[in-house]
Amino acid sequence: EMQLVESGGGLVQAGGSLKLSCAASGSTFDDYAVGWFRQAPGKEREGVSCITLSDGPTYYADSVKGRFVISTDNAKTTVYLQMNSLKPEDTGVYYCAADYLDTCSSTWFGGLLEHWGQGTQITVSS
Repeated sequence: EMQLVESGGGLVQAGGSLKLSCAASGSTFDDYAVGWFRQAPGKEREGVSCITLSDGPTYYADSVKGRFVISTDNAKTTVYLQMNSLKPEDTGVYYCAADYLDTCSSTWFGGLLEHWGQGTQITVSS
């Protein structure tokens, strides 16, 4: 069974950059849609970005559009989230999720997603 492991979190100053990785084990991301969520303390989890690995669409929440870039490696075993121009409001635990034979869209984040990572903490100081 697929397992997801996030890495790359940490503490960064506002305006800085971080790159998160979501690595798949047990399978590749072929025919999956993979996305990133985040949850700030006291707030609901929100969808950040997703990608359809079969060269399909990507999606970015308005709050990160133009600052974050989602991508994958050629082997489709890792999905990255490059986060630039970070703001304090980007602070939270970031989770990756994957769903087989699915397509990334704005509504993807509300579906029942099969696989989840354990999360990685991002803290942006002002």
